[in-house]
Amino acid sequence: LEKGERWGRRQRALLWVMLLAAWEAAWGQLRYSVPEEMPKGSFVGDVAKDLRLQLPELSHRGMRILNKGRTQYFALDGKTGHLVTAERIDREQLCRLVEKCALRCELIVEGEMQVYRIEVEITDINDNTPSFKEIELEERISEMTAPGSRFPLPDAHDPDSGRNSLQSYELSGDEHFSLAVQTGPGGDQRPELVLAKALDREEAAFHELVLRAMDGGDPARTGTARIRVTVLDANDNAPVFSQAEYTVRVPEDVSVGSTLLIVTATDADEGVNGHVEYSLKKVSDRTSNIFHLDSESGEISVFRILDYEEGDSYELEVQARDGGGLFDAAKVTIIVTDVNDNAPEISMRSALSEISEDAPSGTVVALLHVEDHDSGPNGEVRCSLDGDVPFRLENYYRVVTARELDREQVSEYNVTVRAADGGSPALQSSAVLALRVLDVNDNAPVFAEERYSARLAENNAAGALVLTVRATDADWGQNARVRYRLSEGRVRGAPLSSYVSVQAETGALYALRSLDYEQVRELRLWVRAEDGGAPALSSNVSVLLLVVDENDNAPQVLYPPPALAPRWSEAGALVAKVVAVDADAGQNAWLSYELAKATEPGLFRVGLHSGEVRTARSPLARDAARHSLVVVVKDHGRPALSATATLQVVLAESVAELLAELGSAADEAAAPGEPAVSLTRWLVLAVAAVSCLFVAFLLLLLALRLRRWRRQQLLPPDSGALRGVPVSHFVGIDGVRAFLQSYSHDVSLTADSRKTHLLAVNNFKSEINVLAQDSHRGGALLLCSCKDGVKELHVPRQEIQIKDHMRLFIPSNYGLISRN
Repeated sequence: LEKGERWGRRQRALLWVMLLAAWEAAWGQLRYSVPEEMPKGSFVGDVAKDLRLQLPELSHRGMRILNKGRTQYFALDGKTGHLVTAERIDREQLCRLVEKCALRCELIVEGEMQVYRIEVEITDINDNTPSFKEIELEERISEMTAPGSRFPLPDAHDPDSGRNSLQSYELSGDEHFSLAVQTGPGGDQRPELVLAKALDREEAAFHELVLRAMDGGDPARTGTARIRVTVLDANDNAPVFSQAEYTVRVPEDVSVGSTLLIVTATDADEGVNGHVEYSLKKVSDRTSNIFHLDSESGEISVFRILDYEEGDSYELEVQARDGGGLFDAAKVTIIVTDVNDNAPEISMRSALSEISEDAPSGTVVALLHVEDHDSGPNGEVRCSLDGDVPFRLENYYRVVTARELDREQVSEYNVTVRAADGGSPALQSSAVLALRVLDVNDNAPVFAEERYSARLAENNAAGALVLTVRATDADWGQNARVRYRLSEGRVRGAPLSSYVSVQAETGALYALRSLDYEQVRELRLWVRAEDGGAPALSSNVSVLLLVVDENDNAPQVLYPPPALAPRWSEAGALVAKVVAVDADAGQNAWLSYELAKATEPGLFRVGLHSGEVRTARSPLARDAARHSLVVVVKDHGRPALSATATLQVVLAESVAELLAELGSAADEAAAPGEPAVSLTRWLVLAVAAVSCLFVAFLLLLLALRLRRWRRQQLLPPDSGALRGVPVSHFVGIDGVRAFLQSYSHDVSLTADSRKTHLLAVNNFKSEINVLAQDSHRGGALLLCSCKDGVKELHVPRQEIQIKDHMRLFIPSNYGLISRN
């Protein structure tokens, strides 16, 4: 029945542990327990089941176990998903002074960038026997010691915990002694030897005893120590310590050999009974290896380097014994204070080596583990990133992107993670995360110039290189590979691609055919640069190809008809005009004319740039009626090209003679079998008719203008003004019949009469003629001639003044009638 109840309790405890593990797994932490001293590969827990992971996903997600510390105690079985032991675990070695022994590790799921914490409690088994530091003990007791006196015995030590640790003591061997066990302040048991019966050295000088220490394991383990009691003569004074308890605080970096404190005990006896020797009692092996007690001076010194992280306090029991066997004990507490002697440790638990430049902000690039073995402020760690980098820290455990990356600006990052503790001075350490930024096609090609232009001489060879366009792409690899092509277009009805082509790799633009400036003077086209990304990005640039003219066309004479010239022509009279054109352009089309041959040299000349044929002198009677002129037309190309024109010039006295000469010249020029009426004659007649019509039109236009002008000069009957018409318009007044006899008489100018005269009311009359006119300050100035000579008639403000300057001034309030 008792075994059944025990099995039931174990089953309920196991169920609670499984429920607790499932609950903690949901919150990112797993807890397991395993007994110590289990062989390597022993089962600890089913991680895959607790995290609800399928076995095939374990290899894909990249799961691994990271143990804290230098020893790998646990491993993950990739086939079963079980957490197993990687080494044999000794609880007493790992957790010497800790009641609950737990090992912690981390499970890294790289595929999800997640960290799960695992805590494994190491349970104790009864694998250690209680033991005494010395198995042979000697006690010296005076025969005068009264019954009931107590003598401390050394403690037994059992590294196990709980029921497996030390539980009880037993003493056997002599009726004079018994065993008493006292409980210390920390709950530890302290055995004491009690004198039950008075000693008599003469009866027995020695007593042999056996002390047993037993634990509570099943089965129990027992350790023994032999005690030899020597009966001494009487010693009535025991040593006495100056303090019952000693406490000292020392930093952990105290040097080896330094004296921590000196304990002092005095004995009132003399001689051997008053000589005091010091010794350590109730001290563990670990403590005895750290501190050293001088038995004569009571000086306690450091035997090896202290480490706060291994132990922050130590308790010693120092015993002072005199030569007669009497003793006293004192407690010594050594408190080790922490010194900032451990720099933070940074380790990369999981990190990326590459990241795409279009990764969103907040992308995890590394998982960190930071630890400082110091305590208090010395163990508080602050992490930071060096430099201005597009990353940030989250909870000191994750490095994430803080903003979008741009590979074109920075292609690689060496992110330095720095950890500093809170000590003074602070200690720090760093770790470098090397990260390469992968390219994304986010940059279109950019041409070196905003627009391109080139000049190509016409008549080029097919396949001639025109120019090279160049574009660069800030991306990398395939995304930066640029290819060129022409945009669609047409030139003179033909595809643009039949004129030029572009080399896809180099951007070289070639002419596919020989170009003719007279047909195509320029080509405007677009070149597209496209990268190799997916999807591809592109940009365009305009290219202007100017065709440069060459002197490949000779001048062409368009108008060299027979010319007519009257014999009464003066020197410089226009006879004819040679009209020529050149299909070229620029300097190649500049034409010059010169007279190469003439029937009568010196009679005619040709304008160098106009091509006009004029008489160099007046024709003479002895000059022939018909003349043949050869005019050479040259361009300014290199080399120059030329053409000639033969011009027939006819000199005549009258139109009839002119027509006869033209008819004779045309008959002589006509080939046999052609019609008698030549084209030249009809052309001459047409020119004469057009000239007559033109002269008649000019006469009619002049008459209309004169009539209109005359009407504008007529003033209304009730107005003495010229209605704003400038006096300078009055020209050609034939004469003035009379003017005033005296300068002070009024003048009356009729505005409604059609005769050009002035009427004067006086006895002096003189006929004058108007020679000229001008305007001055709203009036009229007339230059007149009369019997007395040429004089100036000035009429200001209703007065007539004759001046020697021979001008007549008529104010604007006078009316004047003029027929022209």
